[in-house]
Amino acid sequence: MSSRKHRIAICGIHIESSTFSPHRASDPDFTVTRGRELLARYDDLAEGPEWIPLVHARALPGGAVTRDFYDRISAEIVAELTRVHGEAALDGVYLDIHGAMSVEGLDDAEGDLAARVRDVVGPKVLVSASMDPHGNVSRLLFDNVDLLTSHRMSPHEDAKLTSARARANLVACLDEGVRPKRAWTTVPVLLPGEKACTRDEPAKGLYGLLPGIEAADGIIDAAIWIGYAWADEPRCRAAVVVTGTDEESIVAEAAGLARAWWDARRDFGFSTDAMDADTAIASALDSPRGPFFVSDSGDNPTAGGSGDVPFMLGRLTAEPRLAAGEASAIWASVVAPAAVAVCRAAGEGASVTVTVGGELGWPDSVELTGEVVRLAEDAVGGDVAVVRCGGVSAVLTQRRKPFHYVSDFHALGLDPAGVDVTVVKIGYLVPDLFDAAEGWVLALTPGGVDQDIVRLGHHRVARPMFPLDAEAVVELPAPVVASS
Repeated sequence: MSSRKHRIAICGIHIESSTFSPHRASDPDFTVTRGRELLARYDDLAEGPEWIPLVHARALPGGAVTRDFYDRISAEIVAELTRVHGEAALDGVYLDIHGAMSVEGLDDAEGDLAARVRDVVGPKVLVSASMDPHGNVSRLLFDNVDLLTSHRMSPHEDAKLTSARARANLVACLDEGVRPKRAWTTVPVLLPGEKACTRDEPAKGLYGLLPGIEAADGIIDAAIWIGYAWADEPRCRAAVVVTGTDEESIVAEAAGLARAWWDARRDFGFSTDAMDADTAIASALDSPRGPFFVSDSGDNPTAGGSGDVPFMLGRLTAEPRLAAGEASAIWASVVAPAAVAVCRAAGEGASVTVTVGGELGWPDSVELTGEVVRLAEDAVGGDVAVVRCGGVSAVLTQRRKPFHYVSDFHALGLDPAGVDVTVVKIGYLVPDLFDAAEGWVLALTPGGVDQDIVRLGHHRVARPMFPLDAEAVVELPAPVVASS
């Protein structure tokens, strides 16, 4: 065991990117932190090592990242790693990444980033990464990262715990002089995350196996990745990585988890009833329960949707009871900076006619005529306007924004408990909305994160792939083993 104070660098790029979304993520979308500001993001760092914060870029999920932005930030990471490693040798690197970043002109962005990091620090420095289970684990990423782990809850209530586990595993290996072995295998299944919520089986049971596996002798960590369904890249599929010191054990556990995932592939389903938009709206209006939420799932900005798809607004305003004001609804939201500017110029109480949708490239738009009932400012969404058309209160934002908390609505003078239906661009309900909901259905709406992945038209993922090739006979690959 070493008593030396270990030097560990922190860096990464964190975004989930749909290649089916017209949005492109670049400087305005990312928050880039460096130095002390980056270090302050982690309030649970182990006291022993010297933590060296370099640069980290993080953005709301969206479309593919522009190549220029990626090249600049990755080059800065490489330059800073080169500098600090040259000053005094690094012992470790903590990569804070998502795993589903798509970059224009690259098929494996995180693999590329990890390879760049490895080229700087060499084979002796341990690299640990925390990831989202909706990320992808390619062979290139696996070969260049010694310790890989992922969230075990969807929704990701354990994100902070996952980050801490990745860092704790790294520090423990450095303290004990362990050079971990790891076994990786993939599973030819591509599912939207909404079909693998860990509140439900079979995901609940599969993820529930992991703590017991890693508690066994010779095992450091066990992780499952669902993979990212909304990128058309060869690396996109489910994956398993088991890390430890006992090669026989990690191989056996990786193979067992992969087999369990494959065997359960037909059992995954949505957490609630899923249906077309009009049926979802009718179900909500006819329900005696409230608050009632409908997931406008195809354009969920926290899964990679562009946030500019107005389809559901069109269906709401076309519903006779809502059009007549006999029933009430909230719809949140659409990116529409030009429309918001018109509303702001007109002022609260004014009548406006604005065109919304397609601001970031989606091909459709909707004309909305109504009263400006609220103008506000939001730290994420920028200027916000609420326009009431009949019984529908439509939320328009200057910038992309998720609505994940009841307080987001209250800040705009809206109350899900006071209307017949609240429609929000989301997939499975996040905890705050889930706890508030007395009724909930998922609408299968169009967008860059369409839940019906078969109709998206993947043509570059490795085949066969379930459910694209639902009846294909598949032989699961044997786990690949690597040593640090």
